[in-house]
Amino acid sequence: MRTAYDVETVRSAERALMARLPDGALMQRAAAGLAVACADLLGKVYGSRVALLVGSGDNGGDALYAGARLARRGASVTALLLSPDRAHTGGLAALRAAGGRATDAESVTAEDTVSRADLVLDGIVGIGGKGGLRPRAARLAEAARGLVVAVDLPSGVDADTGEVHGDAVRATATVTFGAYKPGLLVDPAREYAGVLRLVDIGLEPPYEKAALESLQHADVAALLPEPTGESDKYRRGVVGVVAGSARYPGAAVLAVAGALHGGAGAVRYVGPAADAVLARFPETLVSAGPPAKAGRVQSWVIGPGLGDDTAGLLDVLDSDVPVLIDADGLRLADVRAVRARTAPTVLTPHAGEAAALLGVARDEVEGQRLASVRALADHYSATVLLKGSTTLIASPDATSPARVNPTGTPWLATAGSGDVLSGLTGSLLATGLHPLDAASSGAYLHGLAARFAANGAPVSAQDVADAVRVAWRDVRGA
Repeated sequence: MRTAYDVETVRSAERALMARLPDGALMQRAAAGLAVACADLLGKVYGSRVALLVGSGDNGGDALYAGARLARRGASVTALLLSPDRAHTGGLAALRAAGGRATDAESVTAEDTVSRADLVLDGIVGIGGKGGLRPRAARLAEAARGLVVAVDLPSGVDADTGEVHGDAVRATATVTFGAYKPGLLVDPAREYAGVLRLVDIGLEPPYEKAALESLQHADVAALLPEPTGESDKYRRGVVGVVAGSARYPGAAVLAVAGALHGGAGAVRYVGPAADAVLARFPETLVSAGPPAKAGRVQSWVIGPGLGDDTAGLLDVLDSDVPVLIDADGLRLADVRAVRARTAPTVLTPHAGEAAALLGVARDEVEGQRLASVRALADHYSATVLLKGSTTLIASPDATSPARVNPTGTPWLATAGSGDVLSGLTGSLLATGLHPLDAASSGAYLHGLAARFAANGAPVSAQDVADAVRVAWRDVRGA
């Protein structure tokens, strides 16, 4: 599992490690890893042109020491000092001793130096920086035409939240030290980070203080249900789906498609799209309703294409099994009724729906994704899966790390894909997974299935549903 830690936790771990190391050793470790990463990106170091954007903090020192290592390998290295009187003394001396140059970032040739560089190293501000870049730093960053490597974190983005307020460096790659920071994994900041490379410097932040988690193949494989010789369709779990309407029968079909591929032994469908569902999936157990009389289920999925029918929603919310609410269900569900439930609830909004639930503008949700998903989880006392460019999952337990989904493709932005995700996640709930695990695993499989289905081309929601089994096999084979 990939974990990310907030600035305070990282700083505490750094202090504990520095107390055991000789003075300056930690910075040298970071600089060595940074130089190796830069050399890998350059391919050929000798004769390359490297520009360092150097601020007054330790990130500037990391950049200077890394620049010195590249200069010793034959690179032409120029450091542009944004605060010349506060540049890291040891790093500056090391760069000059290696044959590198240093000049004031206010020099009339500074932007030309940056634009001509094969690689620009961003050491402007570190993980403690707040707000956007100052105008001079922003102009220099904008002048870059070659590779841009951020030191620990792109300058101008928020390490803890992933928010971007003002100008920020857009990196080709980010070399981060010791531990991932939440901002590297969450949009909008993630888009500024480029390819991530973690350098081990011996840091040991406590796992229980992780701010964010990201499941990997092995983690999902360990969670996925697997039938045994004693299993039957009911023991594997039954998921109920309340979806679709006369106007949107396809939503029911897609939600059922996701549910049938999610590991549960059976799917019960309740709603007006029974004929459409049976035509596509004759194995579905269809009921005229209401949900309370449809038969035993281990979870409910409600909302896709539902329209304005609140009768089924009230019935489902009154049940004593996990409930996943999506689409129209989110609009219709009363927050007090959701909070009053004793069984778990999972909400799966996209940014627009989340904005409506929080009473804010959509731009606010998209710019503050981590804060938004946590706010929703707290407000509804529910697990929330916030769909989007980075899908985030938060538990109502504020002490638990949120999770970020690493799979997916922009091709998933297609009609009906969310319906498939709802059915898939609801099915995993029916198998007995904890809501956080069901939502995380569902998002992971859904995103991976989309990658397999799309393969660089447009994809439909049905294509994604059909590819879930391929994603499942890929995960279990890891």
